[in-house]
Amino acid sequence: MHAPAPLGAIRHLTALARHGDLSSYARQIQRLGGCERPVRMEGHRFDVHAATGEIVREVIDHDLPAGQLLIRCSNRRATRCAACAEVYRKDTFHLVTAGLSGGKGIAPVVAGHPRVFATFTAPSFGPVHNRPAGGRCRCARTHPDDDPALGTPLNPGRYDYRAAVLWNAHAGALWARFTTYLRQQLASRAGLTRSALRDSLKVSYAKVAEYQRRGAVHFHAVIRLDGPDGAEDSPPAWATTELLTDAIRSAARLADTPGPVIDGHTYTFRFGTQLDIRPIRSADFAGTSDLSSRAVAAYIAKYATKGAETAGTLDRPIRNPITDLIGTDVTDHARQMILTCWRLGALPELEDLRLRKWAHMLGFRGHFSTKSRAYSVTLGALRQERADHNEALTRERAAEAGHPLPDPETVLVLSHWRFAGTGLTAAESWLATSRRPDTPDTPDTPDAEGVSAWTADETN
Repeated sequence: MHAPAPLGAIRHLTALARHGDLSSYARQIQRLGGCERPVRMEGHRFDVHAATGEIVREVIDHDLPAGQLLIRCSNRRATRCAACAEVYRKDTFHLVTAGLSGGKGIAPVVAGHPRVFATFTAPSFGPVHNRPAGGRCRCARTHPDDDPALGTPLNPGRYDYRAAVLWNAHAGALWARFTTYLRQQLASRAGLTRSALRDSLKVSYAKVAEYQRRGAVHFHAVIRLDGPDGAEDSPPAWATTELLTDAIRSAARLADTPGPVIDGHTYTFRFGTQLDIRPIRSADFAGTSDLSSRAVAAYIAKYATKGAETAGTLDRPIRNPITDLIGTDVTDHARQMILTCWRLGALPELEDLRLRKWAHMLGFRGHFSTKSRAYSVTLGALRQERADHNEALTRERAAEAGHPLPDPETVLVLSHWRFAGTGLTAAESWLATSRRPDTPDTPDTPDAEGVSAWTADETN
């Protein structure tokens, strides 16, 4: 049940019902699919028949029910726009699933390739409150799962905040180094050179970054072995899941990336000692030690729409670390990491890290979900498929109304739009709630508890 419309929205809708077209207004808002912060544009668009010069379709801002063109914000963060984040989450689910089971242009044979789900953690920056297997934390307490103390330092004064922030800033570079070492380790185990390995197989992956409660980034990744031509090409018989697992362990141990020199201390970054690697079996596998492809896809898609806010910090950039943090729910631990980013960001030798720009992300500036080129379909291809579907529906409705649209290949599009703001009016917000989706962790996908039971939370 939706909340009643506020008084201002009722007056706006009443006036529109008397003097305008309320149904058209509702349709324009509902086409946003529940977007909470659409982009508002002013201008026009003319579709002109290339041969005759006839204007076959026109869109002018003041003729639209809302008086402006409204475009979905397409923000992937659930805290900023639940509806658009849900679209992104579902697209990511289909992208990962296609790389595990086929579909969306990927051949089903990919389901038989060696593939694992691996979690790479950050090193220790100092002891934190945790929930170890034995039950008691180092502070001699047993913390409930929702205890805000989890992930915070036992001794904040001795916690290495500088290293924690710099780790986040270098995590993406470390992942790139890991992929290089992985290929080296695979070649070594196969008795091949690097160039010969490229002629035998290809390493494909899809990964997502997640914040541990202590604010350190770690990575979940699907890693798959293909033949040299990619997903539709089978790898050689010697390329087994066991070989892949062994190579990942060695590469994760060997990979490092150089950091800056600050106050005479030279930083070098490596993954933490915790490394979890699990084989992925069939789509519906229900065992305990291995994972199903659908559960893995659901888990990765879930974290593709979450950012640093899961570690208790902000979901947007800050301009002033003092005033912008007033009135927020930022924890003392996250606040200290943000302030550390701000201080380090003032150092000329760290200018390339852009720590002030990414202070709200605790220094991490990479994409939260990435994939190798050959892993699967792209998000752009999924968006284009959806756009083509919507265009086909538009043409079908126009034909049913007796106003068929010409073939798009014969039409020239002349348009000019300018930015006019963001957000919804009170009336539009009320109408939009009728199309805003509920967003449980993994709607219409299998339960991902088999994956999330091991989240690599701090044991140091």
